[in-house]
Parts: sequence; structure tokens; C-alpha cells
Amino acid sequence: MTGYGIDQLPGLPDRVTVCEVGPRDGLQNESATVPTSVKAELVERLADAGHSVVETTSLVHPKWVPQLADAEDVLRRVDRRPGVRYPVLVPNMRGLERAVDLGVDDIAVFGSATESFARANLNRTVHESLEMFAPVVGQARENGMRVRGYLSMCWGDPWEGEVPIPQVVSVATRLIALGCTELSLGDTIGVATPGRVAALLDALTTAGVPLESIAVHFHDTYGQALSNTLTALRHGVTTVDASAGGLGGCPYAKSATGNLATEDLLWQLAGLGIDTGVDLAKLVETSTWLADLLGRPSPSRTVRALAGG
Repeated sequence: MTGYGIDQLPGLPDRVTVCEVGPRDGLQNESATVPTSVKAELVERLADAGHSVVETTSLVHPKWVPQLADAEDVLRRVDRRPGVRYPVLVPNMRGLERAVDLGVDDIAVFGSATESFARANLNRTVHESLEMFAPVVGQARENGMRVRGYLSMCWGDPWEGEVPIPQVVSVATRLIALGCTELSLGDTIGVATPGRVAALLDALTTAGVPLESIAVHFHDTYGQALSNTLTALRHGVTTVDASAGGLGGCPYAKSATGNLATEDLLWQLAGLGIDTGVDLAKLVETSTWLADLLGRPSPSRTVRALAGG
């Protein structure tokens, strides 16, 4: 609820699932290491606020993402409650094995639509990265796990510029063919605009990718994240990634600024009469708590407005 009325628009879903990525995608880009106890409490608070999907951490080698080196300890501390999914990013078969040992039943792999970013992030070509993911996705599906495929640089790349739609569609369809149950389209450097979002979604639909398997992940570099999200919802997308307080970016793409703030998304959706099941007041309280611990104000406009800061 926004407290300022609801005006619904035609062609929008009644309910949207918010995939909360703050504990992983948000905290991985922090310059200072956040204590394990704080990470676990953040996950608990997000679930308590009503989130049904909280991406908890990443089982990537600490050499590459030192901020999440305590992933196993975080997973052991979190009280995973029924009805809430706690996906974990895994990079390879070793990561999957660790995830299985820790009782994880929901994983994600992280791919790229461009060769430059695949090299920077995975030290592999796009083709080589897909070959690496194939046994991971296959084994995970055999184990009954959900598998999300992140696809980064869907609209622009800091080295290659604008990314051609057929190139994105090619990698996206290959991730689906591997067995990914969900595909998250990433605007990693925040350059997408509504027309380009619509064009890619139309192309993916034409290529046979079901809309119900698509999520969107927008960064707000140019202030376009909410308008891009609304465009995606009008096209039938019902899963949106967001980060509590607007935390995050990407350690391998320096022009990538913060994720879409979950609170900003909730304010918009509430005003449109779209249910998320997430309590905005509780989330603002959590983001304010975390901002105080990080020693800086939240970048979310909604958090600052509602918290009076």
C-alpha cells in the first residue's frame, strides 16, 4: 500500500513475484566485508517481510568474490522456512556439489550474452561457459532442483556497446535448452529503455521462450529501471529481480550501478494494485538497518522518503 490510492492499468498482472537479490547481488559488490551474522539476519528479515524468493549467497570461489567467502556459514545459519525459496548461485560442478551437501534445492548459473563479458566474468567464451553449465544444470534437474539462468549484458556491454537482439536470443534459447527453469534477463550496465525491452521480449517470444519462464533484472544507471519493469509487465512478465535498498552492481562491469531498489518497485506495484506479498514498511525498516550498518544512506528514494531521511 502507498497510502495515496490505487489506479490500475489494463494489461498488467494481478500478482508479481519479486526475486530479492540483495544478499547475493547486493552484498557481493560492497567494498567492506559484511559480517556473517549480518548476512544471515538480512536473509531472515527479508523472508519475514514476506519475500517468497531470497537469493541467499554464491558458492563461487572466494578468490573471485571475497565478500561472499562465508557462503557455507551463511547457509548453515539461515532458518529456511517453508514457502520461501533460497536460491544460491553456483559456478560449476564443484559449486553444485557444495550446494547439495548444504541442502540447497534452488540454484542459479550466471551466463553472458557477450564474449567480452564472458571473458571478464567467467574467463571463458560464451560457448565454453554454456558447455560448463550443461552438466551443472543437467545434474541439478535430475536432483529435482529449480535452476535459474542469469543472462547478463542483454541490452548493452561496456566493451561491445549495443548488443544485437539475435545474439541475446541465441544464448537465451540455449540456456532454456540446457534445462533452466527460469531465465533472468540482465541489464547489467543499465542502458535499456522501454522500446528495447519490448523488442527483446517480442523476439524471445517469437523464438519460443515462454513468458512465464522469463524474469527481468534492471539496473538504474540512467533512471530507467522502473519504466523498463512496467514495459516488461505489460508484455506478460511476472517475475522481477530487485535488491533491498538498491544495493549492488557488478564487480566485473565497473559502469554497472545499483540494482532496482525493491522498495521503489513495491511503491510502483502497490499504486498499480499489483500484489507482491511483501510488506513495504518492514522492508524499509530492514534497508534502513542495513544502511546504518554499512555507514551510508540507502540509494532508494522510497526508503529515504518513508524513513524520513
